[in-house]
Amino acid sequence: MRDVVFTRRSDWIPTVIREDGDLKLALGAGADAGHAPRTFTFSIGEAHLAVIREDLARHLLLWSAVLPLCDAAGTRGRLDEKAAVALLDPILLAAPADVDALFQRIRWDRGRLIAHGADVDLLGRGQVCAAMRAATETSDGRRAQEYHAARRRAEHGVVLGPLDAAILMYTGQYLHGATIPRRIPDAVDPALLPEVMRVIATAEQACAGMRIGRDPRRGKRATDKRDWGRMATAVDAAVHRARPELVDDAVRTVSFLMCSEAADRSRSTSMEDDEDAARDRFGESTRKTILSFTDDKGAEKKWLADDARTATAEFWEFVGDRSASDNEVFTIEDEEMGEGIQLHFYADSIARVTTAHEGGGSDPEYRVEYSLVDGIGGYRNLVSAFVRGGCAALEQYGSWMSDAAELERARRRRDAE
Repeated sequence: MRDVVFTRRSDWIPTVIREDGDLKLALGAGADAGHAPRTFTFSIGEAHLAVIREDLARHLLLWSAVLPLCDAAGTRGRLDEKAAVALLDPILLAAPADVDALFQRIRWDRGRLIAHGADVDLLGRGQVCAAMRAATETSDGRRAQEYHAARRRAEHGVVLGPLDAAILMYTGQYLHGATIPRRIPDAVDPALLPEVMRVIATAEQACAGMRIGRDPRRGKRATDKRDWGRMATAVDAAVHRARPELVDDAVRTVSFLMCSEAADRSRSTSMEDDEDAARDRFGESTRKTILSFTDDKGAEKKWLADDARTATAEFWEFVGDRSASDNEVFTIEDEEMGEGIQLHFYADSIARVTTAHEGGGSDPEYRVEYSLVDGIGGYRNLVSAFVRGGCAALEQYGSWMSDAAELERARRRRDAE
């Protein structure tokens, strides 16, 4: 039989229950192997209950000291009830100076106290009882998150100025640097917002006209890492020049914002839009009427000249659907013309294959030539050129080698540079 004897407004603050006639403190903490919350209990006395009822600060201090014991229990272990009971008198019944001294010796959850209004500076000086004078039953999780974020930066020697903090607030990365940045002007102090916007304008100007293309080799929504790196470098340099006092964290969040937005624009762009850019470079051609796309797993897709989509758009769609760590060789073949290209994504290389019937013989002879490729941008150029002009149109791209061993030597030289 379990009855609730005392509880506070917050469901998470430990509750006093009576179970089979015994007073116990019950608290939820951690999770089991199935991710369900765990509940721990340990025995308390009437004197402990009286303090818990009347003194919120002591109640919260006890909670913060017991939580590390719950963490130690893990997903299946038992709470060390002896250690938990041993905390009762020193925290609930001892003089403030003795409580402060105890918290210098034990593990405790600082973030829990800060979320409930503890004075951060007093906690830092070891005055835990004084720090809890303004404690509240309601919890402010963001306050604890801000404390932990500042502490992580301090551990790395990073001290934010007001503008640094405002920029991180604007991008939503003040608390968690790994989150996707976005524009949140309402999160910034209105007095600092104009300065933040000037920094953002500098970044926008630095990357105007730049784009981050997609990289179907890594999936349908993947973007080109090189494009991302070039844009980030341009933005970082411009912002550093304009505002040299900004810390790296603030500059980095601005370039992350610019790159993320450019990548989102790329993901929402159809493959046909990429083909429009290629058409500007290579011009129109109706040479190809039917093409076959294959991968290293035996999948095949046909493209016909009267299809609604362009050949390059269909091919990169095929790659985005099929490419994987164990599927990195893709082929485009024009059977009618007796030629094709084979893309080796794992090695940043390409082979072009042409067939001929030498001397009037019936058996075809294959001529294979290899070239290194400079990233996904190089592959896009080669595919577009082949689709529009066949193997002959590839002559201007790279150095073509007929010997695979020569290609391997060239690759090693490139990797060594």
